[in-house]
Amino acid sequence: MPKFLSKHNATPCYKCTIRLLEDTEALECEFQSNHKGQYLLDYACEQLNLVEKDYFGLRYVDAEKQRHWLDPIKSVLKQIKDVEPVLFSFRVKFYPPNPFTLKEQITRYQIYLQLKRDLLHGRLYCSNDDAALLGAYILQAELGDYNPDEHIGNYASEFKIFLKQTLNIEERMMEIHQIELKGVSLEETEANFLRKACTLDTYGVDPHPVKDQKGNQLYLGVNFNGIQTFQGSRRTNQYRWSEVQKINYEGKMFIVHLVYIEDPRTKKKETVGFKCPTTAACRHIWRCAIEQMLFFTSPSSSNVPRVVSGGGFFSGSKFRYTGRVEREVLEEMAQLLREEPPINRVGSLRRKASSVPATPSTPIVSELSNFQDGGYGNSPRLNYTTFENRLNCNMDQVNLQFNGDGNILEPLAEDAEATSNRFGKKRVDELDTACNNLKINDAAKDAGFKESYSESALYYNRDPIEHSSSESHITGTASHRSSRSQTPVPKGNVHFSHNMPSDEPIRFVRQHPQIGYTAYKNEKSKSVCSRTCSFFKACLPSLILTILSLLIVMIIAFETNTEFFALLRRAPEMVLIRRQYYEPVKEQVMTVVDQVFRKFRK
Repeated sequence: MPKFLSKHNATPCYKCTIRLLEDTEALECEFQSNHKGQYLLDYACEQLNLVEKDYFGLRYVDAEKQRHWLDPIKSVLKQIKDVEPVLFSFRVKFYPPNPFTLKEQITRYQIYLQLKRDLLHGRLYCSNDDAALLGAYILQAELGDYNPDEHIGNYASEFKIFLKQTLNIEERMMEIHQIELKGVSLEETEANFLRKACTLDTYGVDPHPVKDQKGNQLYLGVNFNGIQTFQGSRRTNQYRWSEVQKINYEGKMFIVHLVYIEDPRTKKKETVGFKCPTTAACRHIWRCAIEQMLFFTSPSSSNVPRVVSGGGFFSGSKFRYTGRVEREVLEEMAQLLREEPPINRVGSLRRKASSVPATPSTPIVSELSNFQDGGYGNSPRLNYTTFENRLNCNMDQVNLQFNGDGNILEPLAEDAEATSNRFGKKRVDELDTACNNLKINDAAKDAGFKESYSESALYYNRDPIEHSSSESHITGTASHRSSRSQTPVPKGNVHFSHNMPSDEPIRFVRQHPQIGYTAYKNEKSKSVCSRTCSFFKACLPSLILTILSLLIVMIIAFETNTEFFALLRRAPEMVLIRRQYYEPVKEQVMTVVDQVFRKFRK
């Protein structure tokens, strides 16, 4: 983390970068160790000339590749102490149910930019007809009215609008743009886009991968309506905030307590649970759900209670909502009197679909460090094109094929967009070379090839709704797998033992192509030792606590004169323990204590 001393005092300052909703722009900011998260959010909103800032937030990825929203009341430094480099993303945190309830057009423009990102990364799922209409609105906003002299051929292919953009969709987009949108102004086009987008089921939904009680893979999303579940691209359940009584989590389980009022006299209670990949991911979903529910349903921020969850005896999560709720924001903005600020629109989508620049949330540390060492300009607004060039994001674009009429959009984790394309084909070539050198049989080679390719290069080939925070895990995986050992490659055939699962040697050879099976046994023995040490570390506190408890009970039983312990001391076993163990140990302890006191008196 870049740190330097201010000219006026010795307080250390830190530098960070804030990515904006336009990929071509970013902000630079300096903060001190005592600054809270609200300081950075206020700075970003001030640079963007936003006063309705309660709908926005700053997002970051921690060292464990888990996404978080920057807490406005906690110290920035404490939240990102393990994050390097310091990189935030300015995003819409609370999608308004109706964007036109917002006071200013400049705020609605930021919502418009966020929804364009959601389309691009597959989070805003829609049908073919809706996708063509939304794409046509974007063409009209970017190009204006259709001009046959300028807009020649398939000009829609110059824009990367959808995650899976096909020729059929582009033709339908151009047809709507040429015929139906002629003469529509830029402001009206953006307004029409917002009107259509806010009616979709996935509007404002950031999908998280979970499993239901039967083990089926689902995606859970939270927005102003409530909690929704999706299977593929189809919404399966919706739990409205009026039906949600309580939300908590226990370990990896995200639990929702529901109350249905069938008639005025009867209430039906139900509890549904979803298993998350990790405890950290479960805690993140819980915090997001609590914030969304309180922001859109609470009448006042002063009456919001503190929420506690976690389920553990020694551990748990406490959350206290801070800031204004939606009702307070709308009431205050209704009294706002200021002239509409100008909107600086930047066309960010006019780029060849084969060379879409990526904006990873977790860029390569060394490259970004070199960028930061180069210093910042005088202007707080940073041209992100330079930022991307210095990151050297030259990717091999994977051809996205459209399969089926109902699967236009499949979400791509925007944080891993660069990594998946950048390392995908490289890992395929490395695996193929390693398999040839080690002479693995064709079946094993094909199995390893398919598994590796599905993990990296074919990251897009998934369900139409994907968890946009899971990309951080894939980013870390891809970067670690590119490491190599200097151990020479063994010659000759590699024979796997019959008592080992056939998948493990192939997976190990694929991850370490120049080590081979020779080091597989060592790796397995190390993992067994690490698991054994972890087991003893976990059991040691319980063992010590049990011994201390028994010792205390024994001292109380032998040293007190109550009737209950008197009966206990008469038992033959207790008499034997007292004569053979307790009294000799007591004499030795008293002797040692007496000697210590004598030395202390002298």
